[in-house]
Amino acid sequence: MEQTKKFFIYTRKSTDDKDRQVRSIPDQLAELHELAKKEQLEIVDVFVEKQTAKIPGRPVFGEMISRMEAGEASGILAWHPDRLARNSVDGGKIIYLVDTGIILEMKFPTFWFDPTPQGKFMLSIAFSQSKYYVDNLSENIKRGHRNKLKDGIWPRNAPLGYLNDKVNKVIISDPERSQYIVKAFEAYAGGKYTLRQIRDLITELGFRSQKEQVLSVSNIHDILRNPIFCGLLRYGGEIYEGKHKPIITKKLFDSVQEVMSRKSKPKGKGLKEYLYRGFFRCGECSCFITTETQKGHNYLRCTKRKNPCLQKYVREEIITSQIKEEIKKVSLPLDWANWMIEENRKDQSSEIQSSEIFSQKTKDEISLLDSKIEKLIGLYLENGLSVEEYQTNKNRFMSDKQLLKEKLSAFEKKSHNRFELTEKFLKANIYNIELANEGIPEKILREFKKVGSNFEIKDRTLLFEPRGAWKTLLDSGFGGGNSEQTALRADHIFGSETLFENLRRRKDSNLRGAFGAYLISSEVLSATQPRLRI
Repeated sequence: MEQTKKFFIYTRKSTDDKDRQVRSIPDQLAELHELAKKEQLEIVDVFVEKQTAKIPGRPVFGEMISRMEAGEASGILAWHPDRLARNSVDGGKIIYLVDTGIILEMKFPTFWFDPTPQGKFMLSIAFSQSKYYVDNLSENIKRGHRNKLKDGIWPRNAPLGYLNDKVNKVIISDPERSQYIVKAFEAYAGGKYTLRQIRDLITELGFRSQKEQVLSVSNIHDILRNPIFCGLLRYGGEIYEGKHKPIITKKLFDSVQEVMSRKSKPKGKGLKEYLYRGFFRCGECSCFITTETQKGHNYLRCTKRKNPCLQKYVREEIITSQIKEEIKKVSLPLDWANWMIEENRKDQSSEIQSSEIFSQKTKDEISLLDSKIEKLIGLYLENGLSVEEYQTNKNRFMSDKQLLKEKLSAFEKKSHNRFELTEKFLKANIYNIELANEGIPEKILREFKKVGSNFEIKDRTLLFEPRGAWKTLLDSGFGGGNSEQTALRADHIFGSETLFENLRRRKDSNLRGAFGAYLISSEVLSATQPRLRI
C-alpha cells in the first residue's frame, strides 16, 4: 500500500483592500481539506496567516518553513502560489527548498505544479506574476493618489476635524470636532501652553477621537503640524492646494509653527497663583515684581535680582485701584461713545469703497504663481530639477499662494471690518468704564493689557505706556469717562463751545475733528484685535 504523504496546509488572507476578491480562509480550508482527502494526503498541521505577503518577514510562514526544514512534512497544500509569496525573497526561498529536496511536492486546487524543470519554471512565473500584481497595484494606487491631490482632494481617510463626504468624495469640516482643533491652534499660538497642557485643555472641553478615546500628546503634535487644517495638503513631502474648506488661517498655522520651533517652555509648577505675578517690572531696576502674602494681604515687591533696589512693598488692592483710575483716563464719556457709535454706523451705511485695483493685482500675483508651478512641473518632468529642488520650490509657491488668497479674502472684507472694529473700540470704552466702576480685578487686568504696555511700579505708583488709539485719546485730554469734566477741557481748547457740540458739526467729515479721525485709522484696528482664548 502506498505510504501517505505528509503535508502542511497554508492559508493566508491579507486585510488589504486588494485581497477582498480572494476566498475567505474558511473557504480555502474547506477546499484544501477536500483536496487532501481526494489525494490521500496526511495533514500534519494547518497554518493560518492574516498578513500581506508583499514584504518578507511573515511569522507564520517562517514557522512553516522552519518545520519543513526540520523534516516534519515534505509538501505544502495551498489555494494558489500567490498565497505563499508575493515578494522575490519568499518566492526564491520556496524554489530553493524545492531544488534541495526539502519540499518534494506542492498542490494547489487552481494551479498545477510538478518538481521538474518545467514545473519549477512555471512556479517561478506564478511568483513573478504575483509580485508584478502587487507592484502594479501599488503604482496604480500611488497614481490615483497623485491625481486626487492635483485636483485638491485628500486621498485618505479624513483627519480629526474633518469628515469624509462619501457622495462627493471630499473631506468636509466636522462640526463637532473642528471647534476643538481651532481652539488648540489658537491657544498654542499664544506661546503660553505646552503640548501636554493643550491636550488636557481640549480633552476637558470634550475632544475625543473617532473611537471616543483621549488623544495622546503626540496626536496633538501631529495635528498642530498638519497644514491640511489651513487648506494645504502635505503628502509625500510635497504640498498641494486643497479644495476643502480650511478651519484655520494660514497665518495662524504659521504662528503655531514658529512657536513650536522655539519649543516653548512650560510654566513652572508649584507656584501659587497671584493676579499680578510676572506682569509688572520695577521702575527702578527693571527686575520683575513678585507677590507674596503677609498677614492675609497680598503685597507686590521687586525681586531685586540684578542690583540693589530701594523700592518698598505696595499692597495689591492699591495697585488695583490705580489701574481703575488709569482705565478711566483713557476712556471716552458715555454719551460721546454712544454718539460716535451712531455716527460710525451712518458712515458705514453710506460709504462705498472701490477695491478693484488691489483685488486685481492680487489675483494677477496668484495667477503668476500658478504659472510658476506649471513651469516647475514641466522642468521636473524634463529632468531639469531634482526631486528635492522641485518639492522645495513647489512648497514655497503653494505657501505664498495660500497667503495671497487669504490676503485677498481679508481685503474684500476690509471696509466692513474697519467700521466693525471702530464700533468695537467705542464699545470697549463703555465696557472699560463699567469695569473701572465695579468690575472684578481679573477682568480689569485682562482689559488693561489691551490698553497699554511696559507696565511698571515705582514709588508704589503704577506706570505704563498707553498704546494705539488709547494713547491718542489720553494725549488729546478728552478722556476721563465723565462728559461734564471733558466738556470743560474742551471749552479750554475750543472756546465757549463744548467739544461735543464742535464734533457734532463735524460729523459730515467722517469724524475728522480732534481725535475722531483716529478712531477709524489702522491703529484702532490693531488696538481692538481680539485676543486668543480657549
